Amino acid sequence: MDLQSRRSVVDATWKRYRQACKTAKTRILNEFCETTGYARKYAIARIGQVEECPKPKPRVRRHRNRLYGPGIMTVIEKIWEEAGYPWSVRLKVILALWRPWIRKRYGLTSAQEALLLRVSPRTIDRALAGKKRGMRRRLYGRTKPGTLLRHRIPIKCEHWDVKTPGFLEMDTVSHSGENASGTFVFSLNLTDIGSTWVETRAVLGKGETGILEAFRELSDGLPFTIKAIDADNGGEFINHHLWRHCQERQIGFTRSRPYKKDDNAHIEQKNWTHVRKLIGWDRYDTPEAVRAMNDLFAHELRLYMNLFQPSVKLIRLVRQGSRKTRRYDSPQTPLDRLAQMPGVDRAKVENLLELRAQLNPFELAAIVRHKLDRIWRLRQVNGKSKAAKPIDHPEEEIARILSRIVGTKSVPPENLRNAALARVSHG
Repeated sequence: MDLQSRRSVVDATWKRYRQACKTAKTRILNEFCETTGYARKYAIARIGQVEECPKPKPRVRRHRNRLYGPGIMTVIEKIWEEAGYPWSVRLKVILALWRPWIRKRYGLTSAQEALLLRVSPRTIDRALAGKKRGMRRRLYGRTKPGTLLRHRIPIKCEHWDVKTPGFLEMDTVSHSGENASGTFVFSLNLTDIGSTWVETRAVLGKGETGILEAFRELSDGLPFTIKAIDADNGGEFINHHLWRHCQERQIGFTRSRPYKKDDNAHIEQKNWTHVRKLIGWDRYDTPEAVRAMNDLFAHELRLYMNLFQPSVKLIRLVRQGSRKTRRYDSPQTPLDRLAQMPGVDRAKVENLLELRAQLNPFELAAIVRHKLDRIWRLRQVNGKSKAAKPIDHPEEEIARILSRIVGTKSVPPENLRNAALARVSHG
């Protein structure tokens, strides 16, 4: 009997076999084995393999009306780009924090504004999924371990657990491009663990005295007193100059384990969001580049990131077998966190809160982009400075924008910046 005939016998037998009683099953099985030549156990297996599959029911897709139209999602996408591509949980807080300026900029109705505030982070993720592909890049550092004072500076590898400001992590970000020879620009980055406040300065090279001078300048502008710092093992930090400064100011000084970036996870994250993501990986090695970067770091970018950009903090890590779940607190701006903390300079914090009410985040973002364009024109390409395109009176343009923010007119750029920032710097 050929294979096709045996299959026909199986199709004619399996249903009758399953419906029969035990005695009848024995007789049917004997007949089946004699007809097909199968062994008894194999015949039972062949009959058991056949199933009666009913026709699948047609799937009825549930129709759901779209709650958030393309207009709302377009506004969210534009705000996401203006805010520097934040995480959806942070973006939802930004939508509420920036609401007065969003209403003016996009002319939303009350119904559209209600929808904008109602959208969930998961809906934002789905809407922006196509835009997020291809935006990740790796961060490379050029830190070399120092050899001085290692036996006097203790190692700190556990995470900070503080409720007051003043405990800082610090690091440098190199702007060497593909050529690490010679002298080039480094960005000194500080972040406060408790409030997530960030300060940045650019330095040509990372000499000990230059880094110390930048650290002193950043310390004077903080709205709180520094209590302790934690750095990596680079020679720009592990040296007698910074060590004596910390001893004179009674500042605690610890270092991470060599080649363990996770020990400084907070500052490594800020290196990306506040420096590398904006400046990029190109080479900068001129005093003009340092001045252009510090003009951005010390003014608009500082206010934009600390006053208008909320961030989240990891509360705990829940382990269930091999799965780890991270629990975060509610997104808040560094300024809002400082306002709720003890041990801050209340005068400076109050001035910052008043300044935020006068500033426009969209205008600040426009100035940041304008200054970044000036910085990018100073980068080195293939060992040569890229030719700068002529810019017609850039300072006057920035002054006009700042005039709309602070509400003044016909004020020189230097005086305008001092008027806006003196209250913050001097309390």
